[in-house]
Amino acid sequence: MHRLDIEKLRTDTPGCTQVLHFNNAGASLSPVAVISSIKEHLDLEAAMGGYEAAQFNLEKSEKLYHNAARLINCLPEEIAFVENATRAWEMAFYSFKFKKGDRVVTALSEYASNYLAFLHKAKQLGIEIVVISNDEYGQLDLDDLNRKLDEKVKLIAFTHVPTQGGLVNPIIEAGKIAKKHNIPYLVDTTQSLGQMPIDVQEIGCDFLCATGRKYLRGPRGTGFLFARRAIIQNYEPPFIDLHAAQWISDNEYQLRNDARRFETWEQNIAAKIGLATAIDYALALGVDATWQRIQVLARLLRENLRNINGVNLQDLGKNKCGIVTFNCENIEPYLIQEKLRKHKINVSISLQEYARLDLKKRNINSLVRASIHYYNTEKEIEKFCETLEFILHQ
Repeated sequence: MHRLDIEKLRTDTPGCTQVLHFNNAGASLSPVAVISSIKEHLDLEAAMGGYEAAQFNLEKSEKLYHNAARLINCLPEEIAFVENATRAWEMAFYSFKFKKGDRVVTALSEYASNYLAFLHKAKQLGIEIVVISNDEYGQLDLDDLNRKLDEKVKLIAFTHVPTQGGLVNPIIEAGKIAKKHNIPYLVDTTQSLGQMPIDVQEIGCDFLCATGRKYLRGPRGTGFLFARRAIIQNYEPPFIDLHAAQWISDNEYQLRNDARRFETWEQNIAAKIGLATAIDYALALGVDATWQRIQVLARLLRENLRNINGVNLQDLGKNKCGIVTFNCENIEPYLIQEKLRKHKINVSISLQEYARLDLKKRNINSLVRASIHYYNTEKEIEKFCETLEFILHQ
């Protein structure tokens, strides 16, 4: 396992001198290497033109496919570059040929955008949404998953780490169940990829979506889709262009035979290079090492928050990650966020509408979400908790 040089990592991260950033599940601070790679390409576009710059830096942008494949243990042909994780997820979901009475299985903690797509298809086609209960730890109940699978289930779709808390759903075990029943499996790793090791062979998923801006520390407006090569011919994208398909005769087209059938021709090349650089940076550090660091810091943050009067931790799950959620007595989360921002401390808010089924059941309208990364420090956790305590008792 690689040994992390935290001081160097922070020197590599200009934002560390400006803010105490506990909003890494929103968008992490990018390292200099990522920022420079984006700026260099934009300068090249300004100097020679966008098409010409794309051709000149083709090798750099193509690294995205190879780097992403190394990161999640798949083939480069199984990676599609898209503008965000939601679009990646939608390209997979809307390629399913559902009909009335088909069932989609999901979790109680599912993210709003994904669940809205389920509701959209339920309204359009009459599909049924089957929600798996939580177990005693608050994560998806594998026994309930087994019970609710039948021949009408056409898709299992789970979010690995929900937006509203630190729990880590057992997606590997769920994947074994999906495989046993021969049901397609779609996994959302928006909040987990870059935090912890992700191996699509171990998970057994057919599709997986990811974003660049969160724990991978890439630019906003980037993400990718994994589509398993063995099944890709069965799924036609919801829309296509001349990049996704070839117009082979007046009335006929032929889709690409790789994951890039889910892409469009127009892309932000600078951002694509930035994401390739961010993944390369993550691989060089070693995901096992960064995950261990995140877990240590998250445990410390939770321990310190427990010692503050008026703070109530809200994270569920047997295994927890770097996302720490809480609320405070007599002060709304948005006010906590505003007051922390005045001290140059960044956090985010999770509203009930982001994960309605879960938060409504728990009678929670909103939460403060403090999400840490490996470049954060023990001193920052101490300062965060001291500032929070000051805000609560001033």
